[in-house]
Amino acid sequence: MANFNGHLLLQHQHLHTYQSSFSPFLPKILFHSHSHSHKYKHIHSLPPFPHNCSSSEARNLGLSGRGSRLLLTRCVSEKFPDSFEPDQSFNYASESSQMVKQEEASFLKILKEANSILPQVVLASTILALIYPPSFSWFTNRYYAPALGFLMFAVGVNSSEKDFLEAFNRPEAILAGYVGQFVLKPLLGYIFGTMAMTLIGLPTSLGVGILLTSCVSGAQLSNYATFLTDPSMAPLSIVMTSLSTATAVFVIPMLSLLLIGKRLPVDVKGMVSNILQIVVAPIAAGLFLNRFFPLVCKAIRPFLPPLSVFVTALCVGAPLAINIDSVMSPSGISVLLLVIAFHLSAFICGYALPGLVFRNAPDVKALQRTLSYETGMQSSLLALALANRFFQDPLVSVPPAISVVIMSLMGFSLVMLWSKKKETAL
Repeated sequence: MANFNGHLLLQHQHLHTYQSSFSPFLPKILFHSHSHSHKYKHIHSLPPFPHNCSSSEARNLGLSGRGSRLLLTRCVSEKFPDSFEPDQSFNYASESSQMVKQEEASFLKILKEANSILPQVVLASTILALIYPPSFSWFTNRYYAPALGFLMFAVGVNSSEKDFLEAFNRPEAILAGYVGQFVLKPLLGYIFGTMAMTLIGLPTSLGVGILLTSCVSGAQLSNYATFLTDPSMAPLSIVMTSLSTATAVFVIPMLSLLLIGKRLPVDVKGMVSNILQIVVAPIAAGLFLNRFFPLVCKAIRPFLPPLSVFVTALCVGAPLAINIDSVMSPSGISVLLLVIAFHLSAFICGYALPGLVFRNAPDVKALQRTLSYETGMQSSLLALALANRFFQDPLVSVPPAISVVIMSLMGFSLVMLWSKKKETAL
């Protein structure tokens, strides 16, 4: 009897050792001992013992009785080598899926941040057009309107009605931006355009080109410049640019007739129709697509920045390549200096105006930078398209072509300057 009890105690220790080793994988086994009969029974049983396991191997760790047999041997692990090892396939699939998602996110991030290299692309396009004009001369005037329409469509896709709702929270700032766009800037254009024709003696067409450049609405690049410098001001910048673009249908023909009508004929009706086609309609289409087909917009939105950069590079390089003789002439150098002075004055006036009107505002510095971008950067591509469409003299398109380059380089130079100052202040 003592031998039987000792044998039972030894088996019981073996079982506890086995159970503690594989408790996550095997069901618990409960034993009940009766003091008189020394019987035991299983509450749960293990999986069937393999038939090809020898009985001698089974006795090493086996437990036998009259009721049932529990066999715990090393042949279980030999016959089922993977039964106690966690499945690695799920972890591998999960890691692979995460790697794919990270690669996709990185790719989308590169596409979305393509606009950050726009100044470098503009400069490279300018140099290439000056060195090798045939690289852009194939992009003739008939492509300008569709190209500008694509840029306006990209603006619509990246906008929503919420952007416009946020604008009306600061009507005074919107009015100040509007005054900078269609009062200060045309006034500066009139001053420098008149100076070009009277004091310097340039052809009338070049002076008209400067005037036309000053009459167009704000550039979408000003929104991106504002985002890089003051992200919280980006919605306000978008609303200012959108409002000036929407009202450009009526304001640009009026300003052109007022400032240019005495010198060159202006087709107001045709200009309004053209602006509706290349500005209003594409923006409305983008807003409609964003509102009712968000999944489509989500799919195409990452590809719009690099395509916009490419289209802008063509629109910058082509006018310079086509008008290379006029740009490189002595009068072209004079126009370059006048355009630089025009944009520099516009940036300064745009910065000074909110400093006087909103000097008590807590974010007056950010507002000054935002309105400086809005006043100094205008849609020179629109002026270029209008010049090619409504003015027969090709010299009218020279100032807008130069303005595209100067506006971009000066605007993003201010971005780098003001961003570094903010980092130093922090």
